[in-house]
Amino acid sequence: MPVPRPDLSLVPRPSRVSPRPGRFVLDRDTAVRTLPGAEPAADLLRTLVGRDTRLPLHPSSDGRIVLALDPELEGLGDEGYGLTVSPQALLLRAAGPTGLLRGVQTIRQLLPPEALSGGVPGADTWELPCVEISDVPAYPWRGAMLDVARHFQPVEYLHRYVDLMALHKLNTLHLHLTDDQGWRMPVDAYPRLTGVGARRARSQAGPTGPDGARFDAVPHSGSYTKEELRALVRHAASLGVEVVPEIEMPGHARAALAAYPELGNDPSRELDVWTHWGVCDTVFGVHEEVFDFCRAVLDEVMDVFPSRHIHIGGDECPTTEWERSPAAQARASAEGLPDARALHGWFLGRVGAHLVERGRVPLGWAVTGSELPLDFTVMTWHEPIHARAAVERGHRVVAAHHRATYLDYAQSGDPGEPVAQPGAPVPLRTVHDHEPAPAAWPEEQRALVLGTQAHVWTEYARTPDEIEYLSYPRLCALADRSWSGGRGDWPGFVERLRHHTARLDALGVPYRPLDARPSPAASAGTARIRP
Repeated sequence: MPVPRPDLSLVPRPSRVSPRPGRFVLDRDTAVRTLPGAEPAADLLRTLVGRDTRLPLHPSSDGRIVLALDPELEGLGDEGYGLTVSPQALLLRAAGPTGLLRGVQTIRQLLPPEALSGGVPGADTWELPCVEISDVPAYPWRGAMLDVARHFQPVEYLHRYVDLMALHKLNTLHLHLTDDQGWRMPVDAYPRLTGVGARRARSQAGPTGPDGARFDAVPHSGSYTKEELRALVRHAASLGVEVVPEIEMPGHARAALAAYPELGNDPSRELDVWTHWGVCDTVFGVHEEVFDFCRAVLDEVMDVFPSRHIHIGGDECPTTEWERSPAAQARASAEGLPDARALHGWFLGRVGAHLVERGRVPLGWAVTGSELPLDFTVMTWHEPIHARAAVERGHRVVAAHHRATYLDYAQSGDPGEPVAQPGAPVPLRTVHDHEPAPAAWPEEQRALVLGTQAHVWTEYARTPDEIEYLSYPRLCALADRSWSGGRGDWPGFVERLRHHTARLDALGVPYRPLDARPSPAASAGTARIRP
């Protein structure tokens, strides 16, 4: 493919880019004409492009920038857009409001990179290359999961994280709010969840291996207020990003059980918020008080997060406690289940039904692709074949193989890389090569694949800088492939990325340099168990 011009090196790659001669000049007299329905995009244009260029971009009925919503442009779908830049005018059109928001991000990338750092003092004009772009995403789910349970992140950073996602046209922030090591969302009906569950003490254990301590030796705490989370949801929505919360159950529940031990399989036992990483065998019990708790918690979650999907975890749930518990065994017998291990699917079915009754879609992790109730959307992570197993059952699927999308693995084998999850590296090309729905699958199965997402688990990524270094530029690769679909072009992506890193520099994003030491093959090593 032809080498892209530096000023048209966009990430992700648009469906069609046709360069045109000339430049469009933005200055203090440049005005914006907003047709009905395009007001949110006009607000975003002034917020982002106006801030970047330090230009007012005031409204006018004869403005040279025109934002138009045209429902007859059906071929563009919900997120597609058409952008025409000529020396005289800039026209952005879409069939839906979100498409216009995506186009605004393209306009930002067409500006010189230094604009993204807040402009140049005294600069009165900015130029965009003339071009015609038609752009439609391949997948409706293009996400990034951030784990704030293991290491709490300031809410201000979550806003920045969403900003960077939106620049790359990612549309789903999966927020991992609870786990064995911390509970980050307040629940009015159960105040000890954050009063106790959001704080963990210093670990008394020793290190277990040369790759770093497999425990958190430093006391840690933090939680959000509901208003902070609602503000995050509003901010994300203004950028066309949906926030999907995750509340883990029935496993990964140690922080909740430290706060309310009566919800466990041994109510008399006092527990701490777990200071180790890995899979804890302490899980929720299966008595009715537990389901009252789950329903109450999820009702408050749904009040804060209007997302269509609600993630309830679901995997890595050891059944040892249930198998040892007479109460759990009696419950399994009363429900007509073959053994205590079958309580896992029964538990998720009950909780999922509560979400369905309220108009939401339950979302869960799947190790095999075939263990979740049929009304769940399935997030497969362990092996690519599990995504195929899930669609064969009729599930909608977010395909996120850990060996291609887990960005908490190191980016290379360079000993200078920061501490990361044990396991072989996941290099940039592996992320870009990931195809959620291979072309060899039947079309009806491919249609059930919503898309993919990247993940940053934060056992070893403690700070925003560490999160961003692990994420970039690999998150650029996932954004490029999930937007462009099967139109993967590795050499072209690398060339575009070389120019795109100037934008990351302008935004102060720490990232692994493209010319750093090459990574060894990432196919070696064993599959990691999700922490």
